[in-house]
Amino acid sequence: MTLPIKMRSWLFAPGDSEKKMAKAADSAADIALFDLEDAVATENKPIARQMVHDFLAARSEGHERLWVRVNPLDGPYTLDDLAAIMPARPGGIMLPKVYGRQDVERLDHYLTAFEAAHGIARGSTPLIVLVTETAEAMFHTGDYKGAPRVVALTWGAEDLADSIGASSNRNADGSYGFTYELARSMCLLGAATAGVTAIETIQGDFRDLEGLKARAEKVRRDGYRGMLAIHPAQVDVINAAFTPTEEEIAEAQAIVDIFAANPGVGAIGYKGGMLDRPYLSRAEQLLRQVGAL
Repeated sequence: MTLPIKMRSWLFAPGDSEKKMAKAADSAADIALFDLEDAVATENKPIARQMVHDFLAARSEGHERLWVRVNPLDGPYTLDDLAAIMPARPGGIMLPKVYGRQDVERLDHYLTAFEAAHGIARGSTPLIVLVTETAEAMFHTGDYKGAPRVVALTWGAEDLADSIGASSNRNADGSYGFTYELARSMCLLGAATAGVTAIETIQGDFRDLEGLKARAEKVRRDGYRGMLAIHPAQVDVINAAFTPTEEEIAEAQAIVDIFAANPGVGAIGYKGGMLDRPYLSRAEQLLRQVGAL
């Protein structure tokens, strides 16, 4: 499944705050992500479901960028979440705390039933999956190739720390510990294996925009194509970091053009160096990312 929208910035908003949902929906975020899970206390979940439904129902257009994070399948709330929100046609679903591909397949069955019940095209509700929030899930990050509905994978460090009984997920200098850097890498490799988009996890300190910029640019170089956000102030930084510059686009086009002018060549001289086929592949990927190929 491919989407006609960008997926650079995913801005969370608690599902029990109409004001924050409106702010997220009206922001520059590519996707507004209404949260029924961690951002909503247990006693507020019923009203949050109704509020998310009503918010979606009141919006006559733009639903493709209004997504909902439901509660995890190992708890008692997921079906209630879906029963409440699916009649209002969310643009997509985030599934947290998965244990493996079987959770995606189970959710696919649920969504198919709700789509059929509410006149929604079957299979049209896409998924982003949090693939590192449980210890078990870490062993299955490469299992999502061909998984129904999945368009993106993302990762999380806080719930993973809780899952393994860690007292912290950070090193003394504030960087992520080895296990959590491994989670980031496994998410990226899993997304590449599945042919879907890799989305970086949140940065909790929303005031540190310089740190956010550096981190977003770094993970983009690594292969990530977007990032989760918890505050509107983070959105412009994320969008800029994950948008190729004019110079990058021109460079990629030049590489594609020089290979096109020399068909059948495996390596070719360029600007005093040599380019081989992996350079061409990366250039083509960047051009596809911006719709230029």
